Amino acid sequence: MPHAPRRLTIATREFALDLLQAEHIRARLAARYPATAVSLLRVANHDDHISDQVSSPIVAQRMSAKELEVAMEEGRADLAVHALKDVPMEMPPGFTLAAIVARDDPRDAFVSNRYTGLSDLPPGAIVGTSSPRREAQLRERHPGLTVDALRGNVAARLRDLDEGHYDAIIMATAGLKRLGLAARIASLLEPDESLPAPGQGTLAIECRADRADLVVALGVLGDRATTLATTAERAFSRALGGNCDIPLAGYAEWEEGSLWLRGLLANRQGNDVLRGEMDADVADAEGATQLGRELADDFLARGAARFLS
Repeated sequence: MPHAPRRLTIATREFALDLLQAEHIRARLAARYPATAVSLLRVANHDDHISDQVSSPIVAQRMSAKELEVAMEEGRADLAVHALKDVPMEMPPGFTLAAIVARDDPRDAFVSNRYTGLSDLPPGAIVGTSSPRREAQLRERHPGLTVDALRGNVAARLRDLDEGHYDAIIMATAGLKRLGLAARIASLLEPDESLPAPGQGTLAIECRADRADLVVALGVLGDRATTLATTAERAFSRALGGNCDIPLAGYAEWEEGSLWLRGLLANRQGNDVLRGEMDADVADAEGATQLGRELADDFLARGAARFLS
């Protein structure tokens, strides 16, 4: 049976969602290891400053995550909790994902005070989103809508909606539910309508790669089906050089040994979209990775390079 150290410290940013996610893992670790004292280390938020200094969302995310990794490198913290969709496809040297926990709802949410779904919106209605992936799929399926940039944290986005800057906004369902804001969701977008981002709805636990004992102790929180599914999704994205600037989606479902992976690449205008899917019997991470790479190879053979340049 795995054992945990007498004390564990989780590094977290001070945003409401980050704190809730860290607290969720803290509670699970405390329940699994009652003799271990599990606490949170709050790391100051510098996201606003970072966003002003860099143009790429993925660069901003990497710089923000680095602050948590510094805390682990210095021994002030043992682990960090992330939304997996925000974790770079290549982990930085010296760090690993010790556990990928059971997935929450991976779907996108339609949030509006006046309308119940995308089909109810009149021509010219303004829909806000922060994601090129969502933007491309919205423009493809609903060309009569106006898609506008959505910025800030969850509270700021909802405030902009309430103040009438948008007719509707599209956000991740899991984050809204974790914040106790499920009542704000007017409807859910199924994967056939808005294919999720790789890892969406999933939490991952990061620690130093040289902490073998900790990797084992944290691993008990991992979920096999979610780990295999997201491993395939991330392998697909990694093979295509995916990042937050590219409209790329990847979503897999694993059941009874079979893994079904769907992928999408598009331009932001939504007038050039490439879709594909594959399924295979998969029993381990190697098999899931191979499936993701094979789907990426299929995309490249069908001209995916035009989206990646």
